[in-house]
Amino acid sequence: MNTNTKSLALTSVLIALGYVFHTVVPPLFFGMKPDLLLVMMFLAIMLSPTKQNVIIASMAAGVISALTTGMAGGQIANIVEKPITAFIFLAMFLLAKKVKVNAISAVLLTVVGTIISGTLFLMVAMLVAGLPGSLFSFIGMIVVPTSIVSGLIMFFIYPIAERLSKRSNIVA
Repeated sequence: MNTNTKSLALTSVLIALGYVFHTVVPPLFFGMKPDLLLVMMFLAIMLSPTKQNVIIASMAAGVISALTTGMAGGQIANIVEKPITAFIFLAMFLLAKKVKVNAISAVLLTVVGTIISGTLFLMVAMLVAGLPGSLFSFIGMIVVPTSIVSGLIMFFIYPIAERLSKRSNIVA
């Protein structure tokens, strides 16, 4: 099996795991769930940082999130923001990779990526569905706490996933 096929298979498994987590994790913040599908998308990008992988991971994550969201305007918001977030995350990761990527930098990237994702999501949802309240209050009450939880999750899963992918010779 060549490296591209292994990377695609790994990305598919991570997105599927993200979907399962997205489905079974209960709401934590004001009725909102941490976006574990987003965390798995970030992990897939870090393990295989190619444009092709980013397109596949972000489109799959966007569609799955759109199908499973309960928020008004969330369908369009997910489909729009996931690819944008994914390419911004790829750019940040490639810059960080020039220095060193470890669990701490993976956490920081995840926190920033989640804030970008949440902000884009809310902006699109506000345009589409006209959410009540201000963007900044939603960011403070939902996006920032969610980004911290996402970062903590990445702190635990990144070292394990990196080790397993290197051992399996999957890293691109």
